[in-house]
Amino acid sequence: MNSNLRIVIAAFVSMLFIIAWQNFTHEESTTTEVKILESTKKDGDDHLISAEQSRPVGVKEDENKKIVTFRNNLISGSINLVGARIDNLDLLKYREEINDNKHVSLLSPPSSKNPYYAELGWISDDPDLEIPTRKSVWSSNKNDFGPNDNITLSWKNSKGIEYVINFHLDESYMFTIEQKVIGLQNKKVSCYAAINKSLRPDNQNQMMVHEGGIGVFGNKLKEITFEKLNKSNHKFPGLDDYWFGFSDKYWLTAIAVQGNSTSNAQFSSYRINGQRKYQADAIISNTQNNYNKIYLFTGAKELKLLEHYKEKFNIKLFDRAVDFGILYFITKPIFIMLNYLHTLVQNFGVAIILLTFFIKTLLFPLAYKGFAGMNKIKKIQPELARLKSLYKNDKQKFQISVVELYKREKVNPVSGCLPILIQMPIFFALYKVLYVTIEMRHAKFCLWINNLSSPDPTNIFTLFGMINWNPPSFFNVGVLPIIMALTLYGQQVLGPQHSDENQVKVMRILPLVFLFMFASFPSGLVLYWSCSNILSIVQQLLIKKFTK
Repeated sequence: MNSNLRIVIAAFVSMLFIIAWQNFTHEESTTTEVKILESTKKDGDDHLISAEQSRPVGVKEDENKKIVTFRNNLISGSINLVGARIDNLDLLKYREEINDNKHVSLLSPPSSKNPYYAELGWISDDPDLEIPTRKSVWSSNKNDFGPNDNITLSWKNSKGIEYVINFHLDESYMFTIEQKVIGLQNKKVSCYAAINKSLRPDNQNQMMVHEGGIGVFGNKLKEITFEKLNKSNHKFPGLDDYWFGFSDKYWLTAIAVQGNSTSNAQFSSYRINGQRKYQADAIISNTQNNYNKIYLFTGAKELKLLEHYKEKFNIKLFDRAVDFGILYFITKPIFIMLNYLHTLVQNFGVAIILLTFFIKTLLFPLAYKGFAGMNKIKKIQPELARLKSLYKNDKQKFQISVVELYKREKVNPVSGCLPILIQMPIFFALYKVLYVTIEMRHAKFCLWINNLSSPDPTNIFTLFGMINWNPPSFFNVGVLPIIMALTLYGQQVLGPQHSDENQVKVMRILPLVFLFMFASFPSGLVLYWSCSNILSIVQQLLIKKFTK
């Protein structure tokens, strides 16, 4: 089989694998139950902090709305004074759907359909020490706060010992939270911080992007899928500087714990009323003077902002919350370049075209060698056909004679494969960028392409909306994939033709196969591949002209 054909088929199979990888999801395991503990142990063993009794006994639902509100330009929400929970937060910069006015709701209270909230408190092994619980009602020094502002919650026990939580909100998504105890003599209590989450339908585990528990412990990134949490708890004892939380495709809620304390962190799974819930929590012991400071991030995974917090608060590997995958060393630079081009032209579609032009220019020397090698192969096709006919009954002699022919004519049979081989990692990396980065979410290009992170919305099988028919997803073929397939066919026409008619027929079918395959890919990726094909055609024409 021709080497170029093998490479194209290998690329085709690889792309099929990517599609399966993207769409394959794991169903939730329901065989493992985790017992919800009534109490919490100081040593960190099984220290699941249950949300089952989150509403105070005897308090009606309408009486439980004791809150203080916060707001800046990016988020708005509230802290529930019952239990000191941050259980309401909307992202003001992002909409649920592209043409929807409803903001993305990230955090929600335990009584909601999909609970997702952060809570803080203390634990102690001393049964005589009265500490606040998630039933306790806190007092606040004011009713609301904004960017670069503070609010203080306090609770006193019957002996006058005061527990204080101070919240500071910056201009983006970060809370600085201080916990301290006033009046506690010769005793120490441990602080805890927890994030509780339910599994929404759009949080099903996907192979293309990590969704689930995430954290950096001992300078190593740990990603724990919801499926793994269903099977067992994951514990990380004896920590100092680290962060942990839950990562969605575009959003992150995480707690960073730093310095001068000993911590035990854990990811857990449990059920309440038949609903699967998840918890990431930490017990922070040996604090100085019963004082502890943590950072709570809850917002969009904007790379530039994550890197800012990484440097400002020394939160290690915080930028890795964006799932750039195993090709991180390629994916992140591509995103940085794409984002930079976007700042210049203010359009991600145009930025993708410019990025394509840059990559094709960078790879032109290899493309030149590849196309020149393919043209040499084309010239020796008659001789190859003669040798094949001459040694049709002796494969060994045929192979020896072909090798000698390649040496004599100075032909490298794999030279035409180099541009394809080098472009494949770039292709996969760009696919990852378009799929996981928040900056690409709902990014518009022009005309009908109003979301580069989703497939082309047009469909040739409905005559682009003229026929009222809902075809199977396999037949959702838009304009952009058609352009891509036509440009791929144009490349084949300009390239050297193989003498084997069967291989030629297979090559002619590939654009049609790619048409249906690329129809489900993000529009931005199809735009990149189409532009790459067009530039390859231009390069082929120029190389043919210069090598005559």
